[in-house]
Amino acid sequence: MRNLNKVMLIGNATKDPELRYTPQGTAVCTFNVATNREWKDSTGQTKSEATFHRITAWSKLAEIISQYLKKGSKVYLEGRLSNRSWKDPQGQDHYVTEIVADELILLDNRRTVQQPVSTQVEETSPEPEPVEPEPPEPNENEKSKEDVNPDDIPF
Repeated sequence: MRNLNKVMLIGNATKDPELRYTPQGTAVCTFNVATNREWKDSTGQTKSEATFHRITAWSKLAEIISQYLKKGSKVYLEGRLSNRSWKDPQGQDHYVTEIVADELILLDNRRTVQQPVSTQVEETSPEPEPVEPEPPEPNENEKSKEDVNPDDIPF
């Protein structure tokens, strides 16, 4: 039997990301994302609730996120749930549940935010995939759609 630990969120960053490096030199970025839920109660009134999620990203994705993500940015992210615990110097136990991100897509409008639309990094990929450039405006000398014969289309 297979298992699945996958989280998908769309929400807003609640603060700028924090980038650090482990003693071995691996980048780690942490930030929070808020998601909102709305529903109607038994009286018909609209209720809303915000949930805050702690997100951690590693390696190249961490560096990309720290470069482009800003407080208030709308993001789509995928990752997995992770539970950690540790003892502080006073001996107190601490527990945290966080999402370890392995994909992040910035959803902000390009005209208002100067950021790439997508930042996806696979573990085997040394660099993020390039963002496709927008097609150039049609030239006056090029044929319009009305001038193209459907029989000339190769599919």
